[in-house]
Amino acid sequence: MEICSSELKIGEVAKITSINLDEIPLKLLEMGCLPGNSITLIQVAPFGDPLYFNVNDSHVAIRLETAKEIIVAKL
Repeated sequence: MEICSSELKIGEVAKITSINLDEIPLKLLEMGCLPGNSITLIQVAPFGDPLYFNVNDSHVAIRLETAKEIIVAKL
């Protein structure tokens, strides 16, 4: 079942299946936010934005609207 990365719960691990290249900043791609890599939600900021993820052993803060463009499959 594929969902947006913004729908993950804290501690859930998933695999990135697809991304919207037009909406994802190049910096996130360079940090490993690519299809096939694992992603784990670590923490959510108090007002729900940004979301803190572990993407291939890199800790990354991703804005909510950007996280909605990353499609994942739960493991």
